Amino acid sequence: MNKTQIKKLCIAAMLVAIGVAASPVNFPIGASKCCPAQAFVNVLSGVLLGPWYAAGVGFCCALIRNILGTGTLLAFPGSIFGAVLAGLVFHKIKKWLPLAAAGEVFGTAVLGGLVAYPVAKFIMNSESAALFGFVLPFFVSSAGGAVIGFILLEALDKSGVLKRASASLEGSAGNV
Repeated sequence: MNKTQIKKLCIAAMLVAIGVAASPVNFPIGASKCCPAQAFVNVLSGVLLGPWYAAGVGFCCALIRNILGTGTLLAFPGSIFGAVLAGLVFHKIKKWLPLAAAGEVFGTAVLGGLVAYPVAKFIMNSESAALFGFVLPFFVSSAGGAVIGFILLEALDKSGVLKRASASLEGSAGNV
């Protein structure tokens, strides 16, 4: 394992810790527990680490939140799709911070919201599950967290910290 991979794993672990520590701040809507902090972590991990590490961060946050009882099985589609899309949109389309936040919101709200339906209906046996029933709550939750993540990344960018962090992860998908 090289230095870049170790740095990325350490950053990923810190982001998982932030996501889990902030997970008690959630609001239940139907079968889901919407957690804006997850969207915040998704945007940061997508920009700093790239889509695949971000997916790992989202998965680990969802897993630990489920173990601790601060999340439901719906945390998996919401967090993973948002994290991957934040990273993909930022790194593959254009390295522009608002796109990372928008990618996170779309990934969580639309893709995660639609994938949450069969999870709720068939795995969780939720009678109240509707095909588009999770899109709006996931949107509200992810929009708030994505805006907070965007504001933090903009501040880090203006101060030069984001550029130094990216340089530290040189040769990786985390370059800004």
